Amino acid sequence: MRFKPRFSITNPITSAIGRIDEAKGFLAAARLSADWLAQMQQSALVREAFHTTRIEGAQLSFDQALRLLAGESVANAPRDDSRELLNYRDAFELVSEYLESGDPISESLIREIQRRLVRGVRGDSAAPGEYRKVQNYVVNSVTGDTVYTPPPSFEVPRLMSELVDWLRESGGVHPVLVAGLAQIELVRIHPFLDGNGRTGRLLSTFCLYRSGYDFKRLFTISEHYDRDRPAYYAAIRSGNDEDADLTGWLEYFGAGLASQMRETSDRAGLLMRRDISVSRLGLNKRQSSALLHALEEGQLTLADYERRCPGVAVRSPRE
Repeated sequence: MRFKPRFSITNPITSAIGRIDEAKGFLAAARLSADWLAQMQQSALVREAFHTTRIEGAQLSFDQALRLLAGESVANAPRDDSRELLNYRDAFELVSEYLESGDPISESLIREIQRRLVRGVRGDSAAPGEYRKVQNYVVNSVTGDTVYTPPPSFEVPRLMSELVDWLRESGGVHPVLVAGLAQIELVRIHPFLDGNGRTGRLLSTFCLYRSGYDFKRLFTISEHYDRDRPAYYAAIRSGNDEDADLTGWLEYFGAGLASQMRETSDRAGLLMRRDISVSRLGLNKRQSSALLHALEEGQLTLADYERRCPGVAVRSPRE
């Protein structure tokens, strides 16, 4: 048997891919300053780590996440939530190193991603990095009802082997669809006792990066999922059956990625406009920050300017 995802190419999917490819071209051609690019890549990593762990129940605030990933000690942050956040960065670094090696995707990579994600936290006692050997269930945390029963454990090795084989040979499928299909199939198989959702989302990101859709590593797909979790859960559940029609999931996945890329491209466009103005007008760093705020918000109050340019006296028209 082989993994043969069933889906149709609909107008919403075609439209989403068109918008994603447009954003990909824009960002590839965009002339962005090295310092801003590094800053925004770090910001994207923080947001992805924050949102992907929040989807799984982490209670950290964004400020706590920002400080933890900056190496600060945050006294009131729950230990497991903090560790899961740092684990995501560790797993992301693994993916980055693997991309540089040029090695094909493998089951060992997927197992290592999961192992790093759950190391030292709740899933650490549940055979990290190993396929499950018992039946697991997805349970509604509020009602206690079972909402999904994954395939039997004895089928997991075969299903994962088929998925990896398909990922290596999926040249006829658009990379965006490959990424979406990789995520939904891993979640359907639920090969691990813990960390399946996070592993699936990071596998999807890896598939995009590997195909040249890294968008300068400025996007965060989990932010889209976290904004409307009921819609995300409903879309994921649509792919639970082995022979499920995955068209609806791919429409959701494509629309979410297109939305994230539009936001990323818009911000990159603002930065390019700011950099041009800074060069022409000879603005300093604080004035540059104030200009960016004006471009983003459509206005700049005296209070905004004074906050971004401390020590600069601003006189009102009446003085």
